[in-house]
Amino acid sequence: MSDTSANNKRIAKNTLLLYFRTLFIMLVTLYTSRVVLNTLGVTDYGIYNVVGGVVMMFSAISGSLSSSISRFITYELGHGDFEKLKRIFSTSVNIQIGISFIILVLAEIFGVWFLNTKMNIPEERLIAANWILQCSLLSFIINLISVPYNACIIAHERMSAFAYISILEAILKLAVVYMLLISPYDKLSTYAVLLVMVALLIRLTYGQYCRRHFEESHYKFVYDKPLVREMTNFAGWSFFGNSAYMLNVQGVDMLINIFFGVTLNAARGIATQVQNAVMQFVNNFTVAVNPQITKSYAAGDREYMNKLVCRGARFSYFLLFFFIVPIVCEADYILRLWLKLVPEYAPIFLRLTLFGSLMMLLGNPILTAIFATGNIKRYQLWVTIVGCLVFPLTWIAFKLGFPPATTYVIFIIIYFLLVFVRLYIAKGVLDFPVKLYLTNVMFRIFIVSVISFVLPLLVVSNMEEGFLRLCITCIVSFVFTIFIVVILGLEKPERKKIKNKVISIIKSKIKH
Repeated sequence: MSDTSANNKRIAKNTLLLYFRTLFIMLVTLYTSRVVLNTLGVTDYGIYNVVGGVVMMFSAISGSLSSSISRFITYELGHGDFEKLKRIFSTSVNIQIGISFIILVLAEIFGVWFLNTKMNIPEERLIAANWILQCSLLSFIINLISVPYNACIIAHERMSAFAYISILEAILKLAVVYMLLISPYDKLSTYAVLLVMVALLIRLTYGQYCRRHFEESHYKFVYDKPLVREMTNFAGWSFFGNSAYMLNVQGVDMLINIFFGVTLNAARGIATQVQNAVMQFVNNFTVAVNPQITKSYAAGDREYMNKLVCRGARFSYFLLFFFIVPIVCEADYILRLWLKLVPEYAPIFLRLTLFGSLMMLLGNPILTAIFATGNIKRYQLWVTIVGCLVFPLTWIAFKLGFPPATTYVIFIIIYFLLVFVRLYIAKGVLDFPVKLYLTNVMFRIFIVSVISFVLPLLVVSNMEEGFLRLCITCIVSFVFTIFIVVILGLEKPERKKIKNKVISIIKSKIKH
């Protein structure tokens, strides 16, 4: 069996394993979100989302370091220098501990001041909001220190660990919901404290797994100055891109809070919950394919890497699009069926945030390929300059009296433009075949996106809203979208491979 064939099978196996985990987590997430919203109420739910967002603003720093750590560990596995791999892991832990202390100080100074003086929080809920801030900060730092361990699991492609530990996390969050219902104390503060306990337990579980299975994850204090400089330099440029995204998400949360209040933060929180649940399915594929992109670059196999980038962008887009069609068509009814309380603007926020996710997916495999080179300075400068436009354009739009959904439209336009910015830079850094991407990815997804909505929209426009229409819309959407993807979205060898696989399965069933 060729290396390419083995790698493809590994990607498929890891993706399938993660899908079973995701289905369970998605059901738990949707259930717990409903219970938490109804238990806390729209106001407290909005407070939780927007105050937690204050802490998440600092993830621009941590996210850049996380990208750096994942890239260095995965690259070194592909390169085969085990001694350097051990130094990278221990150095990563040192860096994360140091950055945790910096974030703690910054959040205590800036976060507390901003929460108590600038945010639009009802006065009687300020104490609970401060509890949320402190607990969110503690959870954030716990997760930050877990990054090197999680990076090891992804680099080694041990997706079964994610599956089992994530299921444990989902079960613990179910227990949190039950304890929230019976708690005699302030519900918002109780919820924040319980989530800190869950984060701590999951952090210890990941650490124990890594220590048992990966020799390089046995921490020893080292101070490798050239390595620290190399990793922090990489992370420094990565910081720009992450800061742009955080400004466009958490920064816009703050603008919505200031201009429209916590009720719309609740609507945005609901849309984000659904987005995160659906995106888990796509992330399973990208988590499985990204290490292969980095390793193929490290091994010098550029042709295979280019194919993986195009295939990764196209397949991840289609995976999310399967869910988008029925959700966009039936967003109002789905939210009423799922929630007792549906915050105003939640349906339109949900539709637009999913389209925004599609734009982000198209650029992610290109980002992974550029990160594999380590030469990210030019990339981060241009992506940050263009990406940061979302925040000021949103602020201007709100100042001029535009509705809150305008920010999503701005986000979609900017991130669509970023796809072409990324392609331009990838051409310079990797000599990436831009024409291949435009014909193999952009053209195919455009055709599929336009045609796939035709039949579902006919169903919606010719039937009364209700559970029967929802079921018919979902069935028509999935079947018709799959048909269009197979006919117009896949390449001829991919269609042939699927056809042979289906025939093989049918024959095996007939024999039995």
